[in-house]
Amino acid sequence: MLKDSHIYMDNNATVVTSQKVLAAMQELHGLPLNASSIHASGRRARGLLEAVRERIAALTNCGNARIVFTASGTESNNMALRGLAGYKVLVSAVEHASIRKIGVHEGEIAVNGDGVVDIAALCQQLRNYKDGKFLVSVMLANNETGVIQPIKEIAEIVHAHGGLIHTDAVQAFGKINVDMAALGADMLTISAHKFGGPQGAAALIFKKGAKLESIIMGGGQEQGYRAGTENVLAIHGFGAAALEATESLENSDNIARIRDKIETEIKNIAPDAVIFGQSAIRLPNTSMIAMPYVPSGTQVMHFDMESIAVSAGSACSSGKVEVSHVLLAMGVPENLAKCAIRVSLGINNTIDDAEKFVIAWKKLYERAGIKRAA
Repeated sequence: MLKDSHIYMDNNATVVTSQKVLAAMQELHGLPLNASSIHASGRRARGLLEAVRERIAALTNCGNARIVFTASGTESNNMALRGLAGYKVLVSAVEHASIRKIGVHEGEIAVNGDGVVDIAALCQQLRNYKDGKFLVSVMLANNETGVIQPIKEIAEIVHAHGGLIHTDAVQAFGKINVDMAALGADMLTISAHKFGGPQGAAALIFKKGAKLESIIMGGGQEQGYRAGTENVLAIHGFGAAALEATESLENSDNIARIRDKIETEIKNIAPDAVIFGQSAIRLPNTSMIAMPYVPSGTQVMHFDMESIAVSAGSACSSGKVEVSHVLLAMGVPENLAKCAIRVSLGINNTIDDAEKFVIAWKKLYERAGIKRAA
């Protein structure tokens, strides 16, 4: 368990499970809950699953779309891209690894210097897809920079060409309002542990017109779309966390103020510091900052020694610090991209946390001053 003095600023990697969610899960701990069983315990498990399904449908405004529970956002993304047999797939150049590394897409859509999808480039690429059997996948909010994509506009373009659109909303849900109907998305991914729920529960939401095939074979669970006994305990926590997260959206302005304070003070200390995607619309909690001449790994270790948790970007790189493909796609020089860290705030962060972060940042920046002067 983290010490009280530890400052956690890596909420895009995972969020601390809230006490309300833990309490909701504790009520079910140890019970025999297999939703495929037809006896009383099985029926109770089935009822719990359907209650969460209804809650997620209401909170995402997805209408009568199907909601399939999975074990992770990665699995949901794999299902979205692999489950459409015969479809050609286009993805943006800044997608999460669970989209980019699936290996089914045949092209990437360029982004501008802020990391926003180049609409003109998208329109040009879609001229090559005339039969309508194609899928475009663009994340709603970037996990590294926090930049929010114009999904509604992209969806309108894709639909005008007869295609389908999937959006990875894993980083967005719980931080901003996610309205599937307003976005115009055909498929949407969310994951519980990104907004205070347990790890091991996620969902793919898709309109019934999207004819998906299961990518995990076995029993007929999840309406035949995802074989394997459902993790009822985690899914129950998923539902509790989803409700709590959406009810907490009113805290977004305060979180944005804390982020803005960090960015403003860092720029006052170091005019050569770079804040990526700052002129775009971003999540209120996310800031990706480069400290020139200081490698990302060095910064992460420094902050860890100062009892502050940050990251060098995506938390899905097996512990390795790699150059951000997101920043490279934005046209950031590799030597600068190697000096970027991600700060992602949560509802428990305070102005005091921000001040301690800035003090620690300044300490390292001044220590590296000799290199800059050389």
